[in-house]
Amino acid sequence: MRSEARALMQRRAEACAELKRSARLTHNTGEAALLLDEMAGSHMTGTRATNHFDVNAATWDADPVKQARALAVAREIQEQVPLSLHMQALEYGCGTGLLSFALQPKLGHISLADSSPGMLAVLNEKITADGITNMRAAKLDLVTDALPAERYDLIYTLMTCHHITDTDALLRSLYALLAPSGYLCIADLDAEDGSFHGQGFDGHNGFDRRELAAKAASAGFRKARFTTAFSMTKGEGPAQREYPVFLLVAQR
Repeated sequence: MRSEARALMQRRAEACAELKRSARLTHNTGEAALLLDEMAGSHMTGTRATNHFDVNAATWDADPVKQARALAVAREIQEQVPLSLHMQALEYGCGTGLLSFALQPKLGHISLADSSPGMLAVLNEKITADGITNMRAAKLDLVTDALPAERYDLIYTLMTCHHITDTDALLRSLYALLAPSGYLCIADLDAEDGSFHGQGFDGHNGFDRRELAAKAASAGFRKARFTTAFSMTKGEGPAQREYPVFLLVAQR
């Protein structure tokens, strides 16, 4: 099993190297930025978005920033939520499951949901290669699909919510999926000026913490609190910017 996992990671690293080489050769800097741009959870609707994540799924885990961010958010969740092996968890917008792999030893069972078939294919390969028995992947888009019948003790998302237009509707769906006293953890961008994704992005330019807390309260959540889990840097010289990633923790 471990040899299969190493081979899988080697294939991803080689594909990532080729992707970067192609980006260096392109004369369209906007195209290069799109190829290498960071988007950690999946857009949960939209053909263009789904195609982006499908195309980049094989090289997703080769980005050290994505790896470090997932580990940092996992540590912060463990600091803020009393995890246990009795918990049933859901990661929404899971991508290749980097965050869930970090939390997996601390939880009873994890359902991983995404709308990108490419991401889910890579995720299933990883689960099989590592012989993990308490993780299950499924295609799910809460914007368009009916709510699953399951209810969860913990729901978490990483860099997913800013891709979903109707934040209020999403929060209501996540509230409905939680068991009584269950925890919601949202890791996402603090409000920024639009430079993180650049022109053409049609999602949210991060979130104001107070506004998001008010939306969570309107959806029924209580005890909302924020910490800063990670920070990303983009640009060089005078154009360099820091983009903090918050963790919102709230309860049903």
